[in-house]
Amino acid sequence: MDEKKIIDDALAVSPTALPSPVSLPDADVLIYDGTCNFCSSQVMNLYRLDGKNRLAFISLHDPFVTEHFPDLTHQQLMEQMFLIPNHGGTYSDRRLGGAVAIKYLTLRLPKLWILAPMFHIPLTGSIQQWVYRQIAKRRYKIAGKKNEACDDEGTCDLHFRD
Repeated sequence: MDEKKIIDDALAVSPTALPSPVSLPDADVLIYDGTCNFCSSQVMNLYRLDGKNRLAFISLHDPFVTEHFPDLTHQQLMEQMFLIPNHGGTYSDRRLGGAVAIKYLTLRLPKLWILAPMFHIPLTGSIQQWVYRQIAKRRYKIAGKKNEACDDEGTCDLHFRD
């Protein structure tokens, strides 16, 4: 049985079976809100669209994130996902957040190439980022949150307001 099939079967039970930066040290890293149902489902879609282990996934709540990417604050990570490009086992200094990360993924994942023209229209980046932020700040209202208590850093206050 191939590795992708094993992971796909495991995902039916638990999203923690997604490839991590530890298991795929040469992959780009996507940091997302692992307590968010909407975020988790979108990350699993990206995993399925990847197919070649180009992406590793890690929840912003995992200690790996603060150890390896200390320049990203908890507040920044709660506001948008971040993609960290990896060049031969070395993480880039670039931090691609929100709509910019999606734009990057439309070129990185062949199954998303069909969306690339839409994300690469000149002068639309600020509109794309605005739309992304509107969805991101309402993500818990859209799809809920995993059964975990709100943390002391105000995640519920941040995302359950209008």
